[in-house]
Amino acid sequence: MIHFFRKIHRYFYLGAVCFFFGLLFPFLYYFSRKPSRYKFLNHVRYLLGLSSSAAAGIFYFINYEEQIDWNRPYIICPNHTSNLDITAMSISVKTNFAFMGKDELLDNFVTRLFFKTIDIPVNRDSKISSFRAFKRAQDYLKSGVSVIIFPEGKIPDDFPPTLHSFKNGAFRLAIELKIPIIPVTIKDSWKKMWDDGAKYGSRAGICHICIHRPVDTKDIELADADLLRDRVFGIIKTELDNEA
Repeated sequence: MIHFFRKIHRYFYLGAVCFFFGLLFPFLYYFSRKPSRYKFLNHVRYLLGLSSSAAAGIFYFINYEEQIDWNRPYIICPNHTSNLDITAMSISVKTNFAFMGKDELLDNFVTRLFFKTIDIPVNRDSKISSFRAFKRAQDYLKSGVSVIIFPEGKIPDDFPPTLHSFKNGAFRLAIELKIPIIPVTIKDSWKKMWDDGAKYGSRAGICHICIHRPVDTKDIELADADLLRDRVFGIIKTELDNEA
């Protein structure tokens, strides 16, 4: 019976996403037409994520370990267990940003608009696609736009989810450009909706997010990218373990 109600809740949540996407579409369309308007596109994305989640009784509690200077760009690295993580990051990051994500998101009628414009699609199985994606991320960061990269590369297949090893790309990029990394622990979004909710449905509740203090990279050499990766992994894993 619980599984049945969770399935119903997922359909309600998806319906809310569709409703608010349609309601906000004139603004999304207008702001997506020119790169100069992309920062406003993120404001509408914030409204879309917050309103559709709230309609389904899903809310986000964000804890910042310290005050973040959002006047500079960052590479932001959260763990990834749920589609709700996109909304979690959209409302947590208080500056202009772009997601880097799998190119399959171009097939989704909601995320397609963002990944054809402000966001960065990548096929991780293609070296050319990865090169182009990280070159675009580099250009964003140099222009002052933060980039959100899920370093696990995807939502892992195991349930309950565990933290999987991180890819190196984000950390090499951070060292090359001397851009600080913000680790983010999204603690329990999977309990509200694991992955896309297709298997276990979803439910109302509060998702807890911890925005850790930035990790400086100005004195780190490229040869130490693995150490930086492991440091960020350790910060997130420790926070997850404390919640267990």
